[in-house]
Amino acid sequence: MAVTSPLSIVARSALQLRDAGPATVNDLSRSLEISRTSVENAVTTLSESGMIVDAPVQNGGGAGRPARRYSFHAAAGTVVGVDIGVASVRVVLADLAGAVIAQRNYSGVAAHPDGASKLAAVIDDVRRTLSAVSIAASKVRAVGVSLPGIVDDAGRVTTSVVIPEWSGIDIGSQLRQAFGCPVAVDNGVRLAAVAEHHLGVAQLVDDVIYLSVGNRIAMGLILGGRPRRGIHNAAGDIGRLAFRGLNTETGQISWRTAPTAAEVFAKARGGDAVAQQELDGFIDELAHGIATLTMTVDPAMIVIGGGLSAAHEQLLDPLRAALPGHLGLPFQVPLAEARLGAEAAAHGAVVHAFQRHAAEIYGIEDMPAPPITPLPHEPAGVDENTEEKQ
Repeated sequence: MAVTSPLSIVARSALQLRDAGPATVNDLSRSLEISRTSVENAVTTLSESGMIVDAPVQNGGGAGRPARRYSFHAAAGTVVGVDIGVASVRVVLADLAGAVIAQRNYSGVAAHPDGASKLAAVIDDVRRTLSAVSIAASKVRAVGVSLPGIVDDAGRVTTSVVIPEWSGIDIGSQLRQAFGCPVAVDNGVRLAAVAEHHLGVAQLVDDVIYLSVGNRIAMGLILGGRPRRGIHNAAGDIGRLAFRGLNTETGQISWRTAPTAAEVFAKARGGDAVAQQELDGFIDELAHGIATLTMTVDPAMIVIGGGLSAAHEQLLDPLRAALPGHLGLPFQVPLAEARLGAEAAAHGAVVHAFQRHAAEIYGIEDMPAPPITPLPHEPAGVDENTEEKQ
């Protein structure tokens, strides 16, 4: 287990102001249990860097001038999360305190004929989102990117079945040139798992299997509180192997009684016995695959995301019932619906940018990622077209 170094006084002061709200020097000194002089030095450093600003004073009713208060300058910069898919591109903008300030969905990259035009379209989507809320591109401190494929630690796409034109391309470098700031790139299912762990249903759970079930089945792993990449950055690329009956090259789910999952689910709801039989068989195979993964990893929680995860009575409830029979264990592993839905990977990209580039975002080396506060969203119905980014 990695040893975490204690935060500097500057980082602790900034963190307190960012996550707990405005405070005076005396407030910070008491909260952090450090000397007033140390806090004054930290406040001076933060003021000079533009990370804090004066907050409205509070008059305590006593004689004398009210103490000067400081607040974290969340609007000093913007962090972008972008989730790239063939059917949609999602862009999320967050301030430096982690509050989402804008979220836009655009058409996916499928319509563009080559890798360069696909990338140009994504860059334009980000710029349009910034322009819509009057944020200058110069205020972007970092960009996090979720995309389908195996991505190395530097942001190069090793291979992508979904966007093959980007295989071997250093997408991170291309976007760094476009936006003039650090870029963090990773696989979309892994970042969806990061989002559910950081702000979703799996908060405080350090060993999680995140399974995206939609057009395909794909997995992201959180082990020891960290996303598991693997030595070849391929950890989790197991859907087409662990789940029988899928396309062995793409992991695509095929249906017999109707062209799409939504139609199969609808026919089963309408009393079609053959569709219900197919759905039962799919759930049993899904439970078998999850049991295999569970016995391999021994997670504290299994999270089901993707387009089919909203089908409680038709998918999640029978899946919960089927899983213990495949596991045969004297204990149960909780199986939960993902909280963030189709927006998970875009929010995970924001978290990834904060985690990878804290020094560039804050000018402070050891600042942890903030809690991310998403915009309210409406719950979605069954949609097998929610993209899995494996």
